[in-house]
Amino acid sequence: MAYNEKLADRIRERLAELPVIEEKEMMGGLTFMVNDKMCVGIIKDEMMCRIDPDFHDTAVEMSGCRTMDFTKRPMRGYVLIDDHGMRTPEEFEYWINLALAFNPKAKSSKKKK
Repeated sequence: MAYNEKLADRIRERLAELPVIEEKEMMGGLTFMVNDKMCVGIIKDEMMCRIDPDFHDTAVEMSGCRTMDFTKRPMRGYVLIDDHGMRTPEEFEYWINLALAFNPKAKSSKKKK
């Protein structure tokens, strides 16, 4: 198992109501694309959230949150949340909502035809 299936199901359930969701396996994990943009994902047992880069420094001070450095290079605007950061449904919801709030402003990496 490359990523936490229970966490994947938890995210799927939360995003199910949204109209334009696509799941893609990448980076050895699973990514949930919202409106063709990377929004939330899973790497091993951690949830990845794409958030507003202006909020990044504040986010990484929160319990269970750290800068995503999957490529050994810190990525501003991408954070990983471990079990400590999403123990309660409210904490889990907080991170999902933060990623969804940034999604309309995020740039799509989808190539134009």
